[in-house]
Amino acid sequence: MSVWEALVELDRTRPRVGDQLVGALREAITRGRLAPGTRLPSTRDLALDLGVSRGLVVGAYEQLAAEGRLVSRRGSGTVVAEVVTALPRQRGEAVERRTAVAPLRPGVPDLGAFPRTAWRRAYETALTSALDADFDYGDATGVPRLRSELSAYLGRVRAALVPPEGLIVTAGVTQGLALLARVLLARGHRRIALEDPGPAALRDHLRRLGMEVVPVPVDEDGVDIGALSRTRTRAVVLTPAHQFPTGVVLAPGRRADVIAWSRRVDGLVIEDDYDAEYRYDREPVACLQGLAPDRVALVGSVSKVLAPGLRLGWLAAPPPWLTDLCAAKHDADNGGPALQQLAFAEFLSGGGYDRHLRRARRLHRERRDAVVAALRRHVPRARIGGIAAGLHLVIELPPGTDDVALAERAAEEGLAPLALSTLRIRKGGTRGLVLGYAAHTPHELTTAVRKLATLL
Repeated sequence: MSVWEALVELDRTRPRVGDQLVGALREAITRGRLAPGTRLPSTRDLALDLGVSRGLVVGAYEQLAAEGRLVSRRGSGTVVAEVVTALPRQRGEAVERRTAVAPLRPGVPDLGAFPRTAWRRAYETALTSALDADFDYGDATGVPRLRSELSAYLGRVRAALVPPEGLIVTAGVTQGLALLARVLLARGHRRIALEDPGPAALRDHLRRLGMEVVPVPVDEDGVDIGALSRTRTRAVVLTPAHQFPTGVVLAPGRRADVIAWSRRVDGLVIEDDYDAEYRYDREPVACLQGLAPDRVALVGSVSKVLAPGLRLGWLAAPPPWLTDLCAAKHDADNGGPALQQLAFAEFLSGGGYDRHLRRARRLHRERRDAVVAALRRHVPRARIGGIAAGLHLVIELPPGTDDVALAERAAEEGLAPLALSTLRIRKGGTRGLVLGYAAHTPHELTTAVRKLATLL
């Protein structure tokens, strides 16, 4: 997916595609996503990118030039006019989408690439086809149609084994983990094992919920199962498909070992399917839940594929835990927004989610490649860790480097890498930086890495 495909979404099922193109470019200019002086592709290249005729692009350029928004310059092609002023934000309006995410911030997709046209179409279909009963208090575990679509999707894409009645629709992974923690505490579990290093937000969240967090080291094969056994815990949170932040995948032998551990201690494995759909060198590894649905609770969300602001996620509950988790969900919120769930069901069933995911994979791979190339050129001493997957990578820094101070200096320069040492529960270990790349163009990322290199 090119940057232009992300900026210009066309609905070919509707008439007047040329007018849609003019409108999309006009909005991108007015909202500041195409800044004054930005050079547009040639009419031939943009037509190829968007899959439309060259005549449509020529017509769009001519219309916007007549409006004074574009200027054709000999030898420079077509650029956004310098006199165009982006609309000022109204009081309380959010920061413009692209600039809201600082360069190199991990864990956030390209919010500007959200499929607005396709999502609006799915939402309109859901709204017009909804029954009167859909507006009543519903099942706290989620709209039945969405649970059915999610069951099929997770089985097809993640090799999960979960029937619709075994799924709970959540307000993201955070709520799914909160429900699990509540039930764990009610069953007498006071301690829970976490990968170390791991997300600081998860660690803090579980502590606030009243659980004691026990660190388990991670190496090149994933979580250390021997160390997990020595913790004497009976619950663990794992990211087997793409560990955050190290980027490693749980090795096949350890996948079997962690399931054996859960059966031996009568425990629970909580599988956070963190950015699992993004794998750039091969097909994504299947989820752990499909190997032991009676022992593994799978949590996931649309936050890394669509946008975290949607607050849509799911929890595949092991049968022995399902009743208690459903009760916890009812107590938490008595159900989520029905229309949004129906829209997501429509988006899944119509293939919109799959199409967007394919485009996003291409886009993010291109951006990861740009960061890797820039690191090799400007920070040759840094070792790049993890597999080619997800929305982030980690670089190991030379011994003696203060990664916290480096991250703070980077923040002063407008960058947002994470210091690896801040993600460790136990102090010590390799120093490094976690770099995100999903939310910016290859050029912006290359510039950010070059700026970061000067701080080293």
